[in-house]
Amino acid sequence: MARRVSLEEAAQIAARLRAEGRRLVLANGCFDLLHVGHVRYLEGAHRLGDALLVAVNSDASVTRLKGPGRPIMPEGERAEIVSALGCVDYVLVFADDTVDGLISRLRPAVHAKGTDYTEETVPERASVLAAGGAVAIAGDPKRHSTRDLIQTIVRAFGAPR
Repeated sequence: MARRVSLEEAAQIAARLRAEGRRLVLANGCFDLLHVGHVRYLEGAHRLGDALLVAVNSDASVTRLKGPGRPIMPEGERAEIVSALGCVDYVLVFADDTVDGLISRLRPAVHAKGTDYTEETVPERASVLAAGGAVAIAGDPKRHSTRDLIQTIVRAFGAPR
């Protein structure tokens, strides 16, 4: 199981890995109702370096990004589930809407995003390049989403009362 870390611990880990000549990969997301697309994204991200740190959006940031009714699961549970994946080394919950601040602080060798982006459209691209890192796209084609999963559940079991 991956270790849940604070920002300060993550910064120490990132510095140690850099000093050892190893590559830290940063991936991020809401991970609300984990699905196979998430797993494939994180497995792909893990293959891009030596250690994978996953930044999980806090409850407040998920609500700002996804709207009312989200997240479905609280941040502690989402972080615990992501931590259980064998490809994940570290998990950090963060409160911002983007990981620009984390990138500036941690300076990962690689910032991995899912296939709903291109290397040119990653929102944090400028921060990654300014920190000396590379942007990479990981995972399978974007055919899975939490929104679609929620719609499937509602169709199958009816709208909540």
